[in-house]
Amino acid sequence: MGGFLFMIIIVLMVDLLVVGRNSHIVSTKEALIWSSIWFALSMGFYAFLKFYGHMLHGIETPAELSEVISKYAPGLKFSSSDFEGMVSEYRENMSMSYLAGYFIEQTLSIDNVFVILLVLQGFSVPQKNYKTVLFWGVLGAIILRFIFIFAGAALIHKFSWILYVFGGFLVFQGIKILVKKDGDEKDPHDSPIVKFLSRYLNISKEYHGDKFAYNYNKKVYFTPLMLVVVLVEFTDVIFALDSIPAVFSVSLDPFVVFFSNIFAIIGLRSLFFLLANMVDKFRFLNIGVSILLIFVGVKLLAHNWLDEIGFKSSYSLYFIAATLVLSVVLSALFPEKDKVGKSH
Repeated sequence: MGGFLFMIIIVLMVDLLVVGRNSHIVSTKEALIWSSIWFALSMGFYAFLKFYGHMLHGIETPAELSEVISKYAPGLKFSSSDFEGMVSEYRENMSMSYLAGYFIEQTLSIDNVFVILLVLQGFSVPQKNYKTVLFWGVLGAIILRFIFIFAGAALIHKFSWILYVFGGFLVFQGIKILVKKDGDEKDPHDSPIVKFLSRYLNISKEYHGDKFAYNYNKKVYFTPLMLVVVLVEFTDVIFALDSIPAVFSVSLDPFVVFFSNIFAIIGLRSLFFLLANMVDKFRFLNIGVSILLIFVGVKLLAHNWLDEIGFKSSYSLYFIAATLVLSVVLSALFPEKDKVGKSH
């Protein structure tokens, strides 16, 4: 695990310090290249899990495999009787769970793009500073999710009933999104965290390039860019309350949950620049997200019964992929009339 985290940090640093050493507006070409790089790395981790996933838990004996299965995949039923065949089936289940978790997070992250864009535009952040904000936002998200996921996994292992709490919460969130009306979004300036920081810190009204703070008359002043980064981090925490329980619906393995989240979040940074100008065109995305949340919520509520009937991780993956594709395709086929009119 340490090796993969080190690799992620190295690539992020190359992106920030080499490719993005000067603040600039990210072009579609650059965003596409980095989106492709992160997707390739995500699929590379899938390949690692498929062929070497047992190494994450140091499985070398049937007893060790049995212990890991009882903790992280209690519903897995083996068709093989030999140790090698069982390990192979375990890796297949692990890799498919990772893919399902990755696409759950990607689907929910597309909705997150709209909220981040609302924050950036609400604070009139110069486009050349978008990349800096998203870099630090992603770095903070990695740390926060690491804490949330492994703490959550420990709690689930100790108190299995928490899965029912997660399931009920996700169903509630899915229904809430489904009935939400357009125009319910709030001005980011009205956020309690922004008001709190503005009350106790010296916040300048002007941006100072890509700086978060500067000295003036022996006082430290923070720029609006600092407020934006904090708000983006806070936004991610809110979204994590949905996405982390959702990924636990396909796997209880903290490694699978963590890396499916992290690869999707990092990919979101590049994906943001591809989707920022078209996110409002996905009119059926909210419906897709709500259906997805209700699905994974029900799956958590019924996880014992689903384990008994042999519900596979691949079934979740197919449903998630179909939901995402249908949301995008229907949005393209049936755009809102006023937006069609504006385009002509």
